[in-house]
Amino acid sequence: MGRLDRIKIPPEFYEEVILPPPPKNRPDPLVEWLKTNKNALVLDEEADAELVARVTEQGYANNLTDEEIEKIGRDPFLVAYALVDIENRSVVTTEHSSPKRRRANRKLPDVCDDFSVHCINTFALIQDLDFRTGWRATGL
Repeated sequence: MGRLDRIKIPPEFYEEVILPPPPKNRPDPLVEWLKTNKNALVLDEEADAELVARVTEQGYANNLTDEEIEKIGRDPFLVAYALVDIENRSVVTTEHSSPKRRRANRKLPDVCDDFSVHCINTFALIQDLDFRTGWRATGL
């Protein structure tokens, strides 16, 4: 799907996944697979700093503390990347909507909703992309 440009990982999130060392110096098969397939998986563009700032200020708060900024992490980048091509991009998250939360406690689905960004969970992603396992694809 990455080679077909149907799914991409923003570079900030790719780096976040591959940088932590594996526990007890054992190789992590997922990290190795990501490294091997980096060119197919990583979105080849930089985040628009103005969009990231807009998402942070309007989606969370315009006067976040350093601790709050650390708490929201790189989530505003996801929404900003989606805003670049709102008709064709979605944010995928395991978070659930919690509309009453405020500031750094806001959840991605609610921030996406503020910006009319399509937000789905992993199961919807699998369904939308029509993922199949080898077993299912061969009809065994």
